[in-house]
Amino acid sequence: MKTHIQTYIILFLTIFAIACNLPNKSAFKQKIVYQSKDLIITQLTENSFQHTSYLQTNDFGNVPCNGLIVSDKKEAVVFDTPTTNKTAEELINFIKQTLNCKINAVVPTHFHNDCLAGLAAFHDRKIPSYAYLKTVALAKADTLIAPQNSFTDSLILNVGSTNTIIKFFGEGHTKDNVVAYFPKDKVMFGGCLVKELNATKGFLGDANVTDWSNTVQKVKKAYPAVQIIVPGHGKGGNQALLDYTIKLFKD
Repeated sequence: MKTHIQTYIILFLTIFAIACNLPNKSAFKQKIVYQSKDLIITQLTENSFQHTSYLQTNDFGNVPCNGLIVSDKKEAVVFDTPTTNKTAEELINFIKQTLNCKINAVVPTHFHNDCLAGLAAFHDRKIPSYAYLKTVALAKADTLIAPQNSFTDSLILNVGSTNTIIKFFGEGHTKDNVVAYFPKDKVMFGGCLVKELNATKGFLGDANVTDWSNTVQKVKKAYPAVQIIVPGHGKGGNQALLDYTIKLFKD
């Protein structure tokens, strides 16, 4: 009997040791998979890609602007468009031709140009767009091309056999900023609500700096398992980006 127990213990410890040493999603080696003068696409995990385009501004120069692509079983959802319709076409072609994916939806995460300036390119390809209801209203008020469909609090979009979650947690960078989370790969697109490490507060023309920290605190609480976070601008990282943003706007 004692021999059998010892055998089971050894077997259990062996299985546990193997499980602990299995690679996790955060161990994926990120790499640039596409680059032109207007667009960079970086693979973050097996099923998620960061897209970066550029927006010429008066106050901050030529600003790199991030978005996210999530995919599963030849389907994809895009968060934020590139900054021009030409670059948006480039992104759509990459997703369709290189990733061989059907684009189920595009979701601007707030109403500024760095999120929806390329929306017409998606609409021309009959790709439906979705956004928080305030984003639609603010885009129309700003005479921008507005997303076609709206939601009131949160939205779940199917991607292949899985899904992605888009939710409004409160005001911060704007009155309408939402966060997207892809549970399969534990990847979050924080958009301009989330700052890269050591970033300044940036453009505050439409911001609610009073609520910003509390809003990000809610995001952190809602997604404790997140491993990779993509901010609207700059370098991505882990939950340290949430902590940094919370601290930056705490006072």
